[in-house]
Amino acid sequence: MKFVIAPDKYKGSLTGSEFCKAVETGINKALPNAEFVHIPLADGGDGTMDALLHSLQGEKVKVTVQNPLFKKVTANYVWVKEKQLAVIEMAEASGLSLLSSADRNCMYTSSIGTGELIVDALEKGAKTIVLGIGGSATNDGGMGMATALGYQFLDQNNQVLQPIGANLNKVASVDDTIVHPLLKAANIKVACDVKNPLYGKNGAAFIYAAQKGASPSEIETLDQGLQCFSKVLLNQYKIDCQQIEGAGAAGGMGAGAVVFLNGTLTSGIALVKEITNFEVLIKDADWIITGEGMLDNQTFSGKTIAGVLSTANQQKIPVAAFCGSVAITEAEQEQLGITYVTAVLKNVVDMNTAMLTAYENLVFSTYNFAKLIKRN
Repeated sequence: MKFVIAPDKYKGSLTGSEFCKAVETGINKALPNAEFVHIPLADGGDGTMDALLHSLQGEKVKVTVQNPLFKKVTANYVWVKEKQLAVIEMAEASGLSLLSSADRNCMYTSSIGTGELIVDALEKGAKTIVLGIGGSATNDGGMGMATALGYQFLDQNNQVLQPIGANLNKVASVDDTIVHPLLKAANIKVACDVKNPLYGKNGAAFIYAAQKGASPSEIETLDQGLQCFSKVLLNQYKIDCQQIEGAGAAGGMGAGAVVFLNGTLTSGIALVKEITNFEVLIKDADWIITGEGMLDNQTFSGKTIAGVLSTANQQKIPVAAFCGSVAITEAEQEQLGITYVTAVLKNVVDMNTAMLTAYENLVFSTYNFAKLIKRN
């Protein structure tokens, strides 16, 4: 039998590659002659870089960049020399996880480190850059990222502004005369699974800024800043950012990527499936084994398992989902089109224990699954 193992990570517990190894181990105990294809996946958020590192057999590149508070840190991206392709996660350089709770306030944070990663990739020879923009600590409209690439944001007195959220409403014009010359020839694909507009009640500030440390009054200020910023971009670049679906992703990085990188916003899982050649690799599979930490109704909204199912169902390949926990109904399972679903927990335990035992629990669950299908 041919099994394609195509999971997302169990966040904080198992990487996609570790999931694949555990499943192969479990199934092999019952079906020692089975054939396996490992395709770790991701939906464009954290874990995308590691998933594509495996599939593309690239290398990790370490770069010293500025974190959201302009302090030096080491960040990684994936470089695939043969394809002149770089995979960059915004969270590596500009992520919320890089800051302590006390340091989180997107009024004062910047996406500059993400831009520095892009510069390094361009100078390495990247012609295509996949940029995942999940997990950011910022609400700067992509100003920081653009600053690293040579853009300058000027106030009404033509003074250069620091690229932070608090300065959005001070931007009067953009100086793009010294933008990095390699940027123009690059194809930037942005993995973006949210549909939020740039500003307004469903925009970047009102929906996401609180979790990035902004107070209610600061959220109002940031939203007003994004409105002002949008008017400047419309005037100078003739792009109405408010009409771009997903412009509000990552504190307005969705809009910034379109305007400053000439990037294309696309579904993260769709992009990862395209890069990994998923549709071709699953042909003739008897089963696709997938999973993620939590299977719930958010899975319907562009998550990895939903992406796996959309292709598997087209090819009429049954899908088994092994998840850390499961919170969907039978009706939702049928709607998704999953043949077999289970949570891998063996006992009622605390979260830390569950995460530490995820590998062995996954081996056990898939061993029993393989025994079941062997009898049939």
